[in-house]
Amino acid sequence: MKLTFALYFGNRGFFPGELIDGARGEVRAAVHALGYDTIEMNPSLTRFGAVETMAEGRIYAKFLEENCGKYDGVILSLPNFGDENGASVALRDANVPILLQAYPDEFGKMDFANRRDSFCGKLSIADVFRQAGIPFTAFTPHVCHPASADFKEQLGKFASVCNVVRRMRRFNVGAIGARTTVFKTIRFDELALQNYDINTETLDLTQLYACMRAVDKSGAAFKDARDRIANVSDCGAMPPEQLDSQACLYLALKTIIGEYDLHALGLRCWNELQEEYRIAPCLVMAMLGEEGFPVACEMDVCNAIAMAALQAAADVPPVCMDWNNNYGEDPDKCILFHCGSVPPSLMTEKGVTISHKMFDKGREDQGGVGWGCNQGRMRPGPLTYLSAKTEDGILCFYVGEGRITEDPIEDAFFGCAGVAEIPYLQNLLRGICNEGFRHHVSLTMAHVEDALREAFETYLGYDIIEI
Repeated sequence: MKLTFALYFGNRGFFPGELIDGARGEVRAAVHALGYDTIEMNPSLTRFGAVETMAEGRIYAKFLEENCGKYDGVILSLPNFGDENGASVALRDANVPILLQAYPDEFGKMDFANRRDSFCGKLSIADVFRQAGIPFTAFTPHVCHPASADFKEQLGKFASVCNVVRRMRRFNVGAIGARTTVFKTIRFDELALQNYDINTETLDLTQLYACMRAVDKSGAAFKDARDRIANVSDCGAMPPEQLDSQACLYLALKTIIGEYDLHALGLRCWNELQEEYRIAPCLVMAMLGEEGFPVACEMDVCNAIAMAALQAAADVPPVCMDWNNNYGEDPDKCILFHCGSVPPSLMTEKGVTISHKMFDKGREDQGGVGWGCNQGRMRPGPLTYLSAKTEDGILCFYVGEGRITEDPIEDAFFGCAGVAEIPYLQNLLRGICNEGFRHHVSLTMAHVEDALREAFETYLGYDIIEI
């Protein structure tokens, strides 16, 4: 869904209002150049088409009300000092992120006829917004021209903030199956999530199985799903019956996602699927992640939520991994691993589908009881990690950045894995232990920590624990 920003222009009569018309074109052009849409109040409704007085603020508020649902954020531009009283009236009910952008003054144009004083005006508007409880976003540098590289960076980051806020409000997360029995680490509190407008829909595995049985294996949808699964990984060794079951699982999950209007889900991925269908859902989970729908392993609902936030911030598929192994004696490197749910675009090359070695252990003579692990390696690149828990009625996260390196992992290493390099990793791991976070971590291959922090703390009310 393409982002749309409502444009707001502030004015104060002591300063040159003639600059506002030029700013309107400059801001609009900058936003459109990055691929976003804009909506604007009819400029004939107020002096210079800007907002100065409280009366003009009410006119702008009416414009927003009439266009409710048509914009994802507001860009508050200050071509001159602006007026904080009119701004408060105009935006107190906006209910979307608000970016403060202030024009810089220029040497040679500091006389009374040309001086903007937007530098000071931004401070005043921020102060009054804070007093009025109106959340807003102010990035650095403090002032920047819409045509500058600084504004381009700020706008891109603000778009990520808006994406996260839009995605996480009125959020529906699915929990399919009971908590994986031996993993008390992924316990969560449904009522705590509801306090943050996150609704949980719980389903039994029998409902999933019923959906799988209802798939028409003679239909075009089944054939298409089967072909896609066979092409997304090297499935040459997987028996046809298990490939059929993978296609049924994929279509069943798509049905449940649509029926319950889910935005993410946690799935009990062992050991019933292995006993009933001789499959592991890793490959299907990777496909759904590639499509922008996060599925967390082992019914980890909190990390399903974290995955959704990462996907919204980065527009890159997320994945749920284990903090799994040290990497030799390097204190800032470790191996991130899971059985094979990494989306294909995050891998170095096409994976190979195998039967799950952990489930096959002791039953090697049965021909594989866990077909669906997409064996491979993660490609190098930037990394943002995020994980969540509920505790004492609070939803809280930790977040940080690093990178996936080109360091090798021996061929015999089972599953899909990558070497992560994270500054002060040992302190991070100690903090995870001390704060009671789980062994799972969600990640995406982009640097979006700033956008997540802004969305979580300014607009969504999520707690971030510094560890």
